[in-house]
Amino acid sequence: MIPHSLTEENYFSPENNRKYLGSSQFKSFLRCESAALAELNGEYQREVTDALLIGSYVDAHYEGTLDIFKAQHPELFTRSGELKAQYKHAEYMIQRAERDELFSRYMAGEKQVIMVGEIAGSPYKIKIDSYHPDSCIVDLKCVRDFKSLWNEEKECRQHFIDYWGYTVQGAIYREIVRQNTGKVLPFYIAAITKEKEPQLRIYWIPDEVLDDRLSEVITLTPRMQRIKDGGLTPQRCGNCSFCRFTEVLTGPVNYLEELEVYDGDEG
Repeated sequence: MIPHSLTEENYFSPENNRKYLGSSQFKSFLRCESAALAELNGEYQREVTDALLIGSYVDAHYEGTLDIFKAQHPELFTRSGELKAQYKHAEYMIQRAERDELFSRYMAGEKQVIMVGEIAGSPYKIKIDSYHPDSCIVDLKCVRDFKSLWNEEKECRQHFIDYWGYTVQGAIYREIVRQNTGKVLPFYIAAITKEKEPQLRIYWIPDEVLDDRLSEVITLTPRMQRIKDGGLTPQRCGNCSFCRFTEVLTGPVNYLEELEVYDGDEG
């Protein structure tokens, strides 16, 4: 195993986020380089939504840290001290997942295993939800549903796994595990929906898909590293909340040009 000083407590520290790239950070740079760098520099913080907290609630259960999570997030509770309805539903999601033998088997590996490595000369870190050293890597995902999603940039509908970049995450995890163990393990997603009656799936991402995504990571990592190091100016996406917050008007806009853009939108 490649030695490191990362722990559960300091994994997401500003210092280690500056030192290492990771799958979430990589995807942040893909969405908007300016927002990703501002977040690293402590100049911008993404909104913590109920959707994120519900996923974190389920994650904390499987990590065995739910009591700590509850103590750190008083906003989960009503004034009377009861869990709010959406987090009671998170409990129901957990109960549903634990009733399923196959789902439970995939989630029964070593929890929150931290590893480090290098991709394209840059240090990377990973934290695996359920690690089976001899068989597979499993990541837990809580999603709204299993329906496809419209990707405006690519102008097509995508499976939610592609839309949210989980294939990129799988490629990074598989590569860093390989560097640490010499084993190329399959990558699975244990997914549960937030629907009134949750659905469960164990998704396998084929190796050829992970190979393609790893090539993408290798290609784009040097640019992201140069941005982090201050050698490149990050590009603005122009659409995210950070770009809207920091936008500076430079002149009038012909509204007919906007109509041409909007007429091409779908979703």
